[in-house]
Amino acid sequence: MAKKLTISPVLILLLMVAAVTVYLYLQPEETQPSRQMSPVPVKVEEVTQQDFAVVVEALGTATANEAVQITAQQSEVISSIGFDDGDMVEKGQLLVQLNDREEQARVSELEINLQEAKRQLRRITNLARENAASAQLLDEQEARVNALKAQLEVTESQLAELEIRAPFSGKLGIRRVSNGALVRPGDMITTLDDLSKVKVDFSIAERHLADVARGLQVAATTVAYPGVIFRGEIVSIDSRLDPVTRSVQVRALVDNPELRLRPGMLLQIQLQKQVLNTLVLPESALIPIQEQQFVYVIGADNKAQKREVKIGRRKPGLVQVISGLKAGERVVVEGALKLGDGMSVNILEQ
Repeated sequence: MAKKLTISPVLILLLMVAAVTVYLYLQPEETQPSRQMSPVPVKVEEVTQQDFAVVVEALGTATANEAVQITAQQSEVISSIGFDDGDMVEKGQLLVQLNDREEQARVSELEINLQEAKRQLRRITNLARENAASAQLLDEQEARVNALKAQLEVTESQLAELEIRAPFSGKLGIRRVSNGALVRPGDMITTLDDLSKVKVDFSIAERHLADVARGLQVAATTVAYPGVIFRGEIVSIDSRLDPVTRSVQVRALVDNPELRLRPGMLLQIQLQKQVLNTLVLPESALIPIQEQQFVYVIGADNKAQKREVKIGRRKPGLVQVISGLKAGERVVVEGALKLGDGMSVNILEQ
């Protein structure tokens, strides 16, 4: 008599658990294709042919177009001060008057003596014409007149040194002296800066040297005035390169009509090296993979195609395209991370 086939309850339980596990494991894989089929929302832009300015950037420190420290030339007491902190002054304006009573008296004395000597010279000249005075006497009087003139010039020069005047128009710094103070040669009274233009010295790499020349326009910006651009031009280029950094020193003169730029400010200099007419792509479209660059191109069927591109120069927000794209092609600029080659897209409005 044949034995009955018996199935263990444990075996039945194991088969049920296995069936449930297989069902749960396979269910996401079955539903994944349906999710991939939905179009991916993206934003696109067209590749365009346009002018692409190649800009060289550098950092430089502003200095005044002309700058001096106002000092005394003689040791003397200050009798009056004709300026205050931060004043704008014109060339030749009197800033400080030193005590000049002695020199003024000496000038008055010499002027009187000179007038008398000239009067005597005229009298002797008339007598010499009538042969009533010798030629020697006439020569001696002429020499006396010339000597007095020379003495007067020296005294007037000494008198002028007691008047401290602005050597050029500009803005004064902080006043460091007071009325009645004794100043000596070299003592600083104040500073004077011509800020109508500022000089900016900066360095550029050796590879840019051939494209930089005097008269080239530059744009300067500073963190003190965000969004404000100060214009200027290159006025000189150093004759030597630094053998360590392989860079050359360049000086630009930047207009400062409102006197907002001050000596010592850090300025970011941008100079336009050249302008290329080339294909330009938004930088956000690039997908870097190791040393290669890729983009997603959207065809007429609204499907994404992954394509390698060669890029050239960059500037903020834009990049030059050397190969891999044509003008008018649409590339993904937002949403590329969710895409795969051949996937459908839903193009969103910008």
